[in-house]
Amino acid sequence: MPPHRLNLKVGAIIMLLRNLSISQGLGNGTHMKVQRLHEHCVEVSLVTGPNKELNLGDTGSSSDANIPFTLNRLQFPLRLAYSMTINKAQGQTFEKVGIHLPQVVFSHGQLYVTFSRARAMNNIKLRANTQMG
Repeated sequence: MPPHRLNLKVGAIIMLLRNLSISQGLGNGTHMKVQRLHEHCVEVSLVTGPNKELNLGDTGSSSDANIPFTLNRLQFPLRLAYSMTINKAQGQTFEKVGIHLPQVVFSHGQLYVTFSRARAMNNIKLRANTQMG
């Protein structure tokens, strides 16, 4: 669920919390960078994939013939996303990756997914607890 009050700045990394347009690459979990802010619109660029700019405009309304009323969304389905879990990162590729491992990963596959997110090994920074058992 989006936070009650969304405080964004240009350059912030955000995550989409619902599917808006799969054909445009705007699905749940998509990471974007804020380019410009307007009163009823957020201009973003995709962090992964083609670096195209998109407008997340009026959150709109939806109606269904089976419901006798109209639903209005008043919030952008966004959340600040400076970090993500290994599961959320699966299937994405990044220029630079920072990895924080405060405890042992529970499978070698999880570690493989983590390290394989960067385009080049020299773009990975790792911080691990040296006291792990």
